[in-house]
Parts: sequence; C-alpha cells; structure tokens
Amino acid sequence: MPGVKIAVLVPCYNEGRSIAKVVRDFHTYLPKAEVYVYDNNSTDDTKVEAARAGAIVREERHQGKGNVVRRMFADVDADVYVLVDGDDTYTVERCQEAIDLLVDKQLDMVNIGRVTDSAAAFRRGHRAGNRWLSWIVQFVFNSELRDMLSGYRVLSRRFVKSFPSLAEGFEIEAELTIHAFELKMPVAELFAPYRERGEGSSSKLRTYRDGSRIAWMIVKLIKEERPMLFFGVAAILCMLLSVALAIPLVVTFAETGLVPRFPTAILATGLMLAGFLSLTCGLVLDTVTRGRRELKRLHYLSLPAIAEHA
Repeated sequence: MPGVKIAVLVPCYNEGRSIAKVVRDFHTYLPKAEVYVYDNNSTDDTKVEAARAGAIVREERHQGKGNVVRRMFADVDADVYVLVDGDDTYTVERCQEAIDLLVDKQLDMVNIGRVTDSAAAFRRGHRAGNRWLSWIVQFVFNSELRDMLSGYRVLSRRFVKSFPSLAEGFEIEAELTIHAFELKMPVAELFAPYRERGEGSSSKLRTYRDGSRIAWMIVKLIKEERPMLFFGVAAILCMLLSVALAIPLVVTFAETGLVPRFPTAILATGLMLAGFLSLTCGLVLDTVTRGRRELKRLHYLSLPAIAEHA
C-alpha cells in the first residue's frame, strides 16, 4: 500500500524480553511501519529491550493503559494505527490482512479477536467476564464484536483523531468499542490465535478489580450515550415500586375511607415523583446527547479518509 503510513502502537509495563520479540515481529511482517513503544513506568529493562529491537521508545508517567493510549493517539501521526499489547500474546500473522481489509473496505476499526484453547493464556474468569460485558455492549450499542476487550486492533486516522479518550486503565477497550458503534463507524472483526505470555511478562489485568472498573465504565457510557434508556429504566422501576406500595393503601381506603399507613403513602408518592423526575432527566439529556453526537460525527467527517490522506 504505497503512500499509506502505518504506525504500530505498543503500550507496555514490565514486559521483559517479550517486548523485543513483539517489536522484531512487527518489523518483519510490516517492514515499512514505525513501531512506537510507550513505556508506563516499567521497573525492569523493558525500555532498553524495546530500543535495542529497533522501536521508537517514549514514556507516559500517568499509570494505566488508558492514559498510555490517550498519549499515543495524541502524539503519533499516521494513516493506519495498529494497537497491540506488548506481552507477546497476540500473533502478528493476520495483521497485514487486517490492514488490507481496513484500507480496501474504507473501515475505521478492525478488531482482532482472540482464539485459544489454553486456560493459562485466557483464564476462565477473564473469558466469562469478556463474554458478559461484550453481550451488554452488543445489546445496548448494537455492537457486532464477539471479543470486545481484545487489545489488538487496527484503526483509521479518522477513528484515532476523533476519539475523546477518558479511560485511565483497562476499560479503554470498552471505550474504543463504544466510540465506534456510537458514531456508526464501519468496523469488522477477524480472529487470530492467542497464546501464553512470553518470558518475563505477567498479566496486569486483575479479574475482579479491573472487571468491576470495566463494568462501571460501561454503565457510565450508557448513562452518557443512552440517557433515555438509563433514566427510563430507573423511572419504570420507581413507578412500579410506587404502584406496588400504593395498591394496598388504595384498597384499604376504598373499604374504610382511611389511610392507615402514612409513611408508606408518603414513600409511594415520593417514588412516583422520582420516577417522573427521572423520566424528565432522560428526555432532556437525550436531546443534549443527540447534539453532542452530531458534533462528534461532524468532527469525525472533517478528517480525511485513508485514500484522501495517503
């Protein structure tokens, strides 16, 4: 693909010798690409190994993968970006196919999902969490991706330069996915083998801590990007609970003309008011969100496509 500038972006932290292999593999399969390694406060020889292997090494002092990705997207200028973890778990062989697909079909993201039978490579807790979180995003945002939390993606310049990254940690993958589907970007998904980590590298993902952060990020994005759904569900719950509490009171009042449980009556009234207030918030914020989405879409369209930029 003459004229198309490719940048490989590798966020890393204490990857040991694995980072050198990752850099060499990309130099082999993508000889014209520039490989950028952004070190996130490593305490081992990651930076030395990456530089020795021929990478452009830079640093990001704010801890967390999301902070590193935000810095890489801001600093590096290219037509096509390959975002991949530096732990040597992702195979490089299908990268060129993903790039060709992105360019030929004028896509904005090609997600490279993980395929493995190794329990050590993809732990059961991680696999289950990925499945459930991916299902939630599929349901709410009409996502087509089966492996939403993959750390291996090929992205267009339009995507990268219109991405308002807010995540700090591993929730960055969920934010990348939702950004693509929120703006109705053309995307595709390929699958490649996923293997155990290389020598000197260990998983930084903590199943419960990082899983809860990813889930919380999805909840926040639903509130911000689908406010009518978020506040509508809250309104329905409040109203249903209010009606459930009020029915016995109405029955008693119809029979005796008395309201014997004033605290319950006050609670039922408060819940109904809260339901209407939540519904109003959803309606107002839905209008605001639509305006924000239009602005993001216009900024995205203001950036040249790959064929025009190359």
